[in-house]
Amino acid sequence: MPSPERMEAAVHAYVDAFAKSDPDAVAALFTPDATVEDPVGSPPHVGIEAIRAFYAASMQTGARLRLDGPVRIAGPYAAFAFSVLLHWEGKDQQVDVIDTFRFNDDDKVVEMRAYFGPTNMHGFA
Repeated sequence: MPSPERMEAAVHAYVDAFAKSDPDAVAALFTPDATVEDPVGSPPHVGIEAIRAFYAASMQTGARLRLDGPVRIAGPYAAFAFSVLLHWEGKDQQVDVIDTFRFNDDDKVVEMRAYFGPTNMHGFA
């Protein structure tokens, strides 16, 4: 069973990696065969190289993450609400998101899913 403390630390490392625009730091949190579904319902990014490329592109927007409450831990899952803050198309914008990470016994993320949609985007025209 993954360690709740290391799971929570991974979430904070994820947020910190965005602050540093460091896709390698994000990729290091995942297993080689992990999946990222962002947002839920879109085709998943599979494998560490695809995940790294996805986050590198996301970070090019200047996006910063702000946790909106505590990390919730249940078994091998961590769920966390946060806001994505970015300056896009000449204005400040925000997306309210809930992510889930599923961890393996080595405290690595094997699956990430992001929950948000059009009603969670503020300042977008």
